[in-house]
Amino acid sequence: MADPRGFLKYERQDNPKRPVEERRADWHELYAPLTDPEVRSGTEVQAARCMDCGIPFCHSGGAGCPLGNLIPEWNDHVRRGEWARATDRLHATNNFPEFTGALCPAPCEAACVLSITSQPGPVTIKRVEWSIAENGWADGNIGPQLPAIRTGKRVAVVGSGPAGLAAAQQLTRAGHDVTVYERDDRLGGLMRYGIPEYKFEKWEVDRRLDQMRAEGTRFVPNCEVGGEGLPVERLRAEHDAVVLAVGALAGRDDPTIPGRDLDGIHLAMEYLVPANREQEGDGPSPIDARGGNVVIIGGGDTGADCYGTATRQGAIGVHQLDQYPPPPQTRQESSSPWPTWPYVFRTPPALEEGGERLFATAVRRFVGDDRGHVRAVELSSVEVRRGEDGSREVVPTSEEVHEMPADLVLFSIGFTGPDDMALIPALGIERSPKGSIPCGSDWQTDAPGVFVCGDAHRGASLIVWAIAEGRSAAAAVDRYLDPDGSTDLPSPLHPGALPLSPAG
Repeated sequence: MADPRGFLKYERQDNPKRPVEERRADWHELYAPLTDPEVRSGTEVQAARCMDCGIPFCHSGGAGCPLGNLIPEWNDHVRRGEWARATDRLHATNNFPEFTGALCPAPCEAACVLSITSQPGPVTIKRVEWSIAENGWADGNIGPQLPAIRTGKRVAVVGSGPAGLAAAQQLTRAGHDVTVYERDDRLGGLMRYGIPEYKFEKWEVDRRLDQMRAEGTRFVPNCEVGGEGLPVERLRAEHDAVVLAVGALAGRDDPTIPGRDLDGIHLAMEYLVPANREQEGDGPSPIDARGGNVVIIGGGDTGADCYGTATRQGAIGVHQLDQYPPPPQTRQESSSPWPTWPYVFRTPPALEEGGERLFATAVRRFVGDDRGHVRAVELSSVEVRRGEDGSREVVPTSEEVHEMPADLVLFSIGFTGPDDMALIPALGIERSPKGSIPCGSDWQTDAPGVFVCGDAHRGASLIVWAIAEGRSAAAAVDRYLDPDGSTDLPSPLHPGALPLSPAG
């Protein structure tokens, strides 16, 4: 059994990062290699901090991991140095643990029993998970899992992000003939073109794609499903079921700000996608921060991705604006009690590398030069107020206006749902009032035999929820295709599942 006093013996230590000056100068991952013997040994020590709680909230679907990862089990294996066994237990619930280990903010750690107080701090679950995956590849413990049978049923998965890939891998392993269609020229969805290289190098995506190809999954990039590439009539005629995993890529904008039509003002994805394409060898990005002042509107993860990208491109100044005041330094039981996700002050690695965050601040006006290009932003202090109906209003708290130089402005204020595409109306599907694709309790949309998962259904969310939805939708498709209506595939989520949140 686990050491119940391990958390008292060993201090919490996250994955070691490369020095700031070193990582600012390149596009390699910002963490030290997890397969390094010293780092691997340190991970075994960190795993020993897990108590194997009687009720492990860390893998509770509501408060912790929606995948239901068997966290205490693989922590114990790592503690003992049983890395192969840990790899097996981790992959029992998660198709792509290196994706989540690198990119998930770790609600499992927020739900760890050791998070009830700020000290000694939760188990470094994120570090252990990512380390298991990377060492699993290095040790040869991860490979193709070929299906035991072939059903002859054909399934189309539209979209190759984490949700689509998870659904495709599960259905291939169940014996179905699965084809993943992707409209971009390369596979991976936001993993490919949305996540910066310094957070997750794309050869790691290719490694999983190679595994899936060896298992029998077929991929068709450069294919606009619902258009000339694959009309809906052919899609339905050539497949017994369809899974929509098209993401939620429509970025939120604010055209009400005076000067929004100036050149040099972009949505986040208009900036991140060509920056990632440059790292793939497609040539220089048309939007480059080098030598300029960058202002990022929005305080979330996508904004931090823009921040780190601008820093590496050589911006002389980067400022990130957040309309809200700075969060408290520690969890407040009144607003975010354990085991919910704590509303606390966090500093992403990209923000350790320079620049500045401004809180309770909003853009009043964009100022242009005589060429019609943005040259500055006018800022004011603001307060966000909530109405009784839940409406949100941003109110200035001062008449004072501060002008800040800006050669590049990036909107990173969220996403509104799947972008405009012919496929959704062509299938006869109506969007929800929030712009997402609704489904029934069986993950099936209004179009018979057409299922949905990931951000297209849930709205922009965490990668761990995308993979969980992909696995759950795959189980629903397998049941739909089975003559007896049964399935052996796991289904960790109900379509209506939500993270645990404070009442009120």
